Amino acid sequence: MIIQKEETLNEYMQQLAKKAAFSIGYPFATDFNYEEIYSLFRFPLFNLGDPYMEGNYGVNSFKMEREVIDFFADLFRAPKNNYSGYITSGGSESNLYGLYMARELYPDGILYYSSESHYSVPKAARLLNITAVEVCSGKNGEIDYDDLLHMMKQNRHLPAIIVANIGTTMKEAKDDIPKIKSILQELLIESHYIHCDAALSGAYLPLLEKDAAFDFANGVDSIACSGHKFIGSPIPCGIVVVKKNNKDHVSEYIPYIESVDSTITGTRNGLSSVFLWYAIRHFGRDGLLKRAEESLYLAEYTHQKLLENNINSHRNDMAITVTFEKPSDSLCHKWQLATNSECSHMICMPGISKEKIDSFIAELVNEKKYNDAVLQS
Repeated sequence: MIIQKEETLNEYMQQLAKKAAFSIGYPFATDFNYEEIYSLFRFPLFNLGDPYMEGNYGVNSFKMEREVIDFFADLFRAPKNNYSGYITSGGSESNLYGLYMARELYPDGILYYSSESHYSVPKAARLLNITAVEVCSGKNGEIDYDDLLHMMKQNRHLPAIIVANIGTTMKEAKDDIPKIKSILQELLIESHYIHCDAALSGAYLPLLEKDAAFDFANGVDSIACSGHKFIGSPIPCGIVVVKKNNKDHVSEYIPYIESVDSTITGTRNGLSSVFLWYAIRHFGRDGLLKRAEESLYLAEYTHQKLLENNINSHRNDMAITVTFEKPSDSLCHKWQLATNSECSHMICMPGISKEKIDSFIAELVNEKKYNDAVLQS
């Protein structure tokens, strides 16, 4: 019997709805609505080449892509006449691009990244054939500055390429750019490049802080940020902002498309640029700030609720991620909790309600009571 496509899609949609109702462990905003632009699915919307140079293919979203880059360049206080970037497929590609810039500038540079860095960082080092050194991290997930000093001291004669985490994957810890800069100054390492992996925190921290210490004004060279996380998108996407003069090192004119090839993938999906442009226009800076404040409130609420119920929990300053002792595999699976060997976390993204948080904590508390009773019997 051949199952009709309508029936298959129906079942699939029902399964997705059920899973989405219990998704709290991954940093994906769910409060978006892009119905107004669904008609774009009729077009082969592809962005070929550099977004700042129109080529011979016109069915693109370069105008929106440029506006999104401009918005984030302003958010990250990039130099007014010396920034560029593009909309990537996600944080991994954004990190790869930032490190590609660094490798081209310093082919003999040593990459330093912490043990809490995203797995895309050492992978990018392998792809780019960059010598890499893993640095220890502290209990809260922040890089260990003493170990960073020790590691860089051994290679002080070589350029330093540093990946600073602005919101680590598990604990949303932020590395301190001024401290990293002071280490470079102490070791007299003039040739250096700092790339910030701000996949989650980058989209909302600059809205909350007048001086976001991880931005271009504080001496960084490139910043990666996810679009599908705090802002929200049905398609994974990212934003990478770099200095234009550095981008020029990797740009090559391609006659075939009458444009410059300055990106990792060349042809890119144009829908992501429209989604992000639409969300930024819809929410505005004030609306995004309100969402950030609501997420921070929910994170603090979650953290306190867990502590009140005698569940070990931790939350870094200005983080919307809350870590806690790892529950059973069945609970981790049901609520789709990202987990390592010692703990799990939930991320209070826009779209997660207090009711959903309460429901999860109630199940977590009941499981803990049951386990404690079994141990005592």
